[in-house]
Formats: sequence, structure tokens, C-alpha cells
Amino acid sequence: MKAISFLILICLIFDFSISKAQTSDISRNTQTVRGKIVDDVSKNPVGYAIITLVSIEKKVSTQSNESGEFELQNVPLGRQTFSVSFLGYESKSIPDVFVTAGKEVILTISLTESISKLNEVEITYSRKDDPTVTNNEMSTVSSRSFNLEDTKKYAGSLGDPSRMAANFAGVVAGNDSRNDIVVRGNSPNAMLWQLEGINIPNPNHFGSTFNTGGPVSMLNSNNLAKSDFFTSAFPAQYGNAIGGVFDLQLREGNNQKNEFVAQIGFNGFELGAEGPFSKTSKGSYLINYRYSTLGLFDAIGISFGTGGAIPLYQDLNFKAVFPTKGNGKLSFFGMGGISSIDFFGKDVDTTEVDYYSEPDENLSPRYNTGIAGVSYEKTIRTKTFLKATLGYSIKNDNYKIDSVSLTSDDTFPEAKGTFNDGKYSAILTINHKINAKNSINAGLNHDLRVINFNNKNFENGIERVFVDQKDEVNLSQGFIQFKKRFDARLTLVLGLHSQYFDLNDQIVAEPRVGLKYLLDENSSLSAGYGLHHQMLPLYNYFVKNSLGQETNKMLLFSRASHFVLGYQRKLGEKVRAKLETYYQSLSKIPVSATPNQYSSLNIGADFEPSDEADLVNNGSGENYGVELTIERFFNNQFYFLVTASLFDSKYIGSDGIERNTAFNTQYAANILAGKEFFVGKRNNILYVNFKLTSVGGRYFTPINFELSSKAGEAIFDNEKAFSVKQSAYFRADLKLGYRKDYKKSSLEFAIDLQNVSGNQNIFQQGYNRRNNTISNEYQQGFFPVPMVKLLFSLIFKVKLIFKTF
Repeated sequence: MKAISFLILICLIFDFSISKAQTSDISRNTQTVRGKIVDDVSKNPVGYAIITLVSIEKKVSTQSNESGEFELQNVPLGRQTFSVSFLGYESKSIPDVFVTAGKEVILTISLTESISKLNEVEITYSRKDDPTVTNNEMSTVSSRSFNLEDTKKYAGSLGDPSRMAANFAGVVAGNDSRNDIVVRGNSPNAMLWQLEGINIPNPNHFGSTFNTGGPVSMLNSNNLAKSDFFTSAFPAQYGNAIGGVFDLQLREGNNQKNEFVAQIGFNGFELGAEGPFSKTSKGSYLINYRYSTLGLFDAIGISFGTGGAIPLYQDLNFKAVFPTKGNGKLSFFGMGGISSIDFFGKDVDTTEVDYYSEPDENLSPRYNTGIAGVSYEKTIRTKTFLKATLGYSIKNDNYKIDSVSLTSDDTFPEAKGTFNDGKYSAILTINHKINAKNSINAGLNHDLRVINFNNKNFENGIERVFVDQKDEVNLSQGFIQFKKRFDARLTLVLGLHSQYFDLNDQIVAEPRVGLKYLLDENSSLSAGYGLHHQMLPLYNYFVKNSLGQETNKMLLFSRASHFVLGYQRKLGEKVRAKLETYYQSLSKIPVSATPNQYSSLNIGADFEPSDEADLVNNGSGENYGVELTIERFFNNQFYFLVTASLFDSKYIGSDGIERNTAFNTQYAANILAGKEFFVGKRNNILYVNFKLTSVGGRYFTPINFELSSKAGEAIFDNEKAFSVKQSAYFRADLKLGYRKDYKKSSLEFAIDLQNVSGNQNIFQQGYNRRNNTISNEYQQGFFPVPMVKLLFSLIFKVKLIFKTF
């Protein structure tokens, strides 16, 4: 409660400071909206298009110039809807554009060339009118876009793309303490993360090399542009993944005005800036820095009763853009973060179960992640768009565990690990528009990884080395895909992806097919098929067996065949319903050469490295299910989202027994809604968002109490692997907030009441060696998360604000 009181005080100081600084002009209630109109395939500017603000009684319009740029001034604050039209292109609607006083709105709008003749009956449904469609024009099924506002408005999401995506149909959160996501019964490790086209490592604080999630995201939602999320049968440009894809894009900074953001919440203290490099420059910069809230509070003497276990982290996100001659653009982008925490055994509260440490252990993990890239893009002539990207990423994880004597201060080494993974990336993509009906997209992607893995433990003074490897490995990928629009109703996408892994000289080819048919202006059918392959986490190829032999190097890719069928219908101007069913067949799954329950499909359930050696590609599995989404897009200050998923996820190990996977919850349901209320003469906004989530319990492996008691540690009954079902998960979240606009700034403060019902959801079953008992470990209880955010656009305002302190 100390932190909450501290944040409330900051809210009052900010509010008083801004009011005093801006009382000279409190009547301003509008903002500028500007941007650029481009062709969706060639990215060529669309000049002289008409942009209209349609959400006000007296519509306002403007026209793009020959470079496709436009500007609408005096747009009222709040959520607005725009339409764009141009002869020869399909009209497009852009709903739910969030306009505030503290920041200009900059839009990049893609138009699709029309193929309807003037004397034909025009089908008014446009794929581009749907705010849930993706940036990727080759996607037909199991896809969804999201933007900056989506990551912020959903209760419980904390501005995190992963936590936001857990509300979508077919997606289940790993647990409350982390943002791992399970897509259609697949392991979180089945996900592919991309940033600006680069394949990136785990983008989370305290997120290890062995999974794709963590407690706090390094991705700053203030820097995100519209991005894509795929759950199955994704387009041919994506490879080395069998579960899903996060394709993230960073937005460009304002190239005409300097703007700033200051934000305080439990995710961290943030400062951000964006603007042009000079008054004459058309380029822009965007940068945001964050430092952990608990770490700063601890530094100034505010204790949270966690002993030495204070999570420390900081991160930086940036993007700089430089226009070049001939309609080209050079971009520099990246993000990086460091995080650490120390669990000192004697500081552990022995009256409670602790998930991460024991009173006879000292645990000290360290995580460092960096991603940087440079890209050049250019429209060649009028129909071809080229983009080339070079990037580098580094993931360094280190940990050590020492045993602590309970009767003295003596410590003894127990385990130690070093996991350094550097990756050099080169990507080339080309889009070519043959005509309004036909287009081609092709590309190459190469990753060179330089690794240094060492993992060992000490038992009774004897060292056991699991991995000790320095090496360089290459993964090369290529793709080509063709899109055919037969008419305004029928679209076909054909694709082929291939990849080559030089560690074992394996090459695979993967056909992809997508089909979409508009039944009428309100409904459509879609279908998709994709063959997908994925390598194991690189660490697992170098695991040694008890004889010190690396027996996993020749393992083949895991293989998955995806089949998807979907139906979508408009239930009104702002309501959409979507029904999708799928089947996923998994083969060539690494399992133990000795008959037992092990399967790599369950890697990621324990958030620790899998040190299994002597693996063979003889395993299999399957996932199938049906999903329903009903969504009302934000209109008249109200939205809702209802998703429901029924599915089954099974696998077969080397013992030939079919079992539930570690991620088989069998159902998931979410209900989200939000409402905004205008308050006062200046139409300040009070908002309420809530979420209800219910998920079936996971299956887990029971602990053999008798053997655990003798060994002094948890011994699981693997013959009954994943046979005991946990109780169902339920959680309610409530988010309350207030936003106030001034002349050139906006102040927002909110509180996210997570698990407001205080429901006790089981995390896992554990063995308590202190008390020689088996106990349930529970997930997060009721937890309030406050936040304060300030947007402002002029430097001299900052000086005025600080003078009032």
C-alpha cells in the first residue's frame, strides 16, 4: 500500500502542476491527425485520395498530396472514425482512432486496388475494413491484428502484447506470474517472435533461453505499431515454428513535433521522447526508457517485505527513420534489457511456500537481452517494393545456486549455468504487384548463431556437466507466395516455405494454401492448410548423456500439418462473429530412445532447461478444437469481446501410451467489456474495463510421496504422467481510469485490480522438504496495479511543470 499511496501523491502533483501551467488556454479541445496513404502491395504513395472524419455530425475532409501525405487539423479529442476513398481502390474505414491533446495521431493507411468493373454490382465488404485483419495480405485464416490501444485497454493486460493475446480465441496464458502463452495446446516454445522482420529471442525480463515468456515484457507498448498475431496455418514467410507467430512492428516517431511521455506504474518508471531531428528534417526518432518500480522504491527506502528478492530490470526501445531519395527509407531500430534478482535462503519466509527458492539455497539469476537492426525499403518504379534488413541479437543468461547450511553461514556450490546465444540476421523481401488481381511476395532469411552453453551441477562434491558447447550454426529460410483475386469475392493464396539447418544438413519444403470466399457483404468462408517444421531449442542438441556423449545432434525438425476452416459474419455495423475449427497433426517429435513418457512437446511447462539426451524422432501428437469469437468494436464509448475455445491436446511418447500434454486445459473462455464516460465541460474521460476468464485445469504428474520423503526432494510418478487434473482456473480483473486533456498535454491515471475476486488458482503441486508434505502452490491473489501517464508536446511545458514542485 505504500507504493499505491506514493503513486496517488504523484497523480495529485502532476494534476496540480499541469493545471497551473496551462490555465492560460484551457479551451483547446482538438488535435491534428495526419499520415500517409499507400498501395497495400507495392507501398507506392496514393496521391489525391480523400480522407474524411465521419464520426462527427459535420464531416471534415482533406486530400492527400502527390506523395500520399495528408493532414486533418482541429479533430475533436476522443475516439474517432475516418474513411479513405480513391477511384480505382476499395474504400476503407479506420475506426476507434484514439485522439488526445498530448500527442498528434499519425496514420499509415494501405489501400487495396479494386478489381470490380463500374457496371458490376459492387461487393461492399472489404477485408481492409475489418480492424482485426492483419498487416500481412497473404493471411486468410487464424490471424488477428492488434495495436497500441489494444495492449492497454484490456483489463489485466498491463500493456503487454502476450497478456493481451491471451484473450483471443485459441490462446491460454501460461500462468499469472509469467506471460507465456499456449496456442491451441502447443508449448509456448512453439511460438515464433519477430521484430521488424527479424527473428528475435525471448523478449521478456527474467525470460530464459529455454522459453518465450517472462514476468515483465521488454516490449514497450508506447512504441508499438499495428502488429500481427497468428495461431495456425500462417503464411509462407514465417518458418521454424509449429504453434503461432507474433509479428511485431515499431511505429515511427512524429517527424514534425517533439512529444514526450512520462509513465509510472508497477511495470516501471518510464520516460519517452519522439520528434524530428531538426526543423527541416523529414526523419524522426522514437525512444523509451524504463526502470523497475520495485527496484527504485527499494533504493529510496520503501520496503515490500521481500527480503533480498527485489526484481531489478531496465530496458530501452528505439527507432530512428531517415527518408532517402527516390521514395526510400532507412530505419534503425532495437531494444535491450537487463534483469536480475537474488533469492537468499535465510531471507525466505518459511511460513509460506516459495515458488523460486528454499531456505537452504541461494539463487542468483542474471538476464541480458539486446536486439538491433537496420533496414532499407524502397518502391521500385510503381509496382515493386523491396526491403532489406540486417540485424543482431544477443541473449545472455547466467545463474548459480549455492546450498546454505541452516546452522551456519557456510555455502556450497550446487549448480551453475551460462547460456550465451548471439545471432546475426539478414533478410530480403520483395513484393511485386502484377496487376489488381495478382501479386507475388518472396524472400530470404538467414540466421547465424554463435553460442556458448555451459550447464552443470554438483552432487556430493561430484560435478555433472549437462552441456558444454561453443559452436556456430546456421538456419537458412526462403519463401515465395502468390495471391490471386479471381473477383471481388474469391481470393486464393499459394505459398512455399523451405529451411535448411546446417548442424545436421537437414532441408525441408513446406507448402501453404489459403482460401477466402465472400458469401455476401456480411459473411465469408475461409480455409487454410500449412505444413510447418521447427527445430528444438538449440541448447537441446548439445545435451550430454551420462557417458558424456552428445547424442541429440542428428535430431530432425518436429513436423506439424495444420488444417483450418472458418466462418465469419457481421451481426451489425460494429459487431462481428467468427467461428473457426482446426486440426493439427504432429509427427517426428523428439522422444526418449528408452520407452518412457518424455516428449519435447512438453518443453516449456517447467520454465527450466530440458536435459534429456538419447532422443529420437519417433513421437507424435495431435491438437484439435473449435473456437468462437464475438466482438463489438469500440463505438459510442463501448466495446466487448467474448471468446470461447474447446480443444483437446494429446501426445504419444516412446512407450506408445497416449497422454494429455502439459498444456491440455480442454477449454478456455473470456468475457471483456469496457465503457467510457464523458466528465465535465471539457469532456474528460472516466473509463471502466473488466475481464472474466475461466480455463480448464491442466493435467499434471503426481508426486510419489514415499520416494520424495526418502530423497528429500520431489520425485514424480512418471508412469502416471499428466493423468491428474487440476481444478479449473477462474479470475476476474477490473480496470478503472481517468484521462484529462489540457492544451497540449494529457494526464491519465488508472488502477488495474487483478484477480479482484481473490480466487485461489492452483499453480502446481510441490513437495515441501521442510515439512515433508505435498502441498498445492497457488497463483497470484488479489493484486492492485496503479499507473500514472503524462503525454506532452512542448519542452517549455516541462520547465513550467517542474517549477511547481
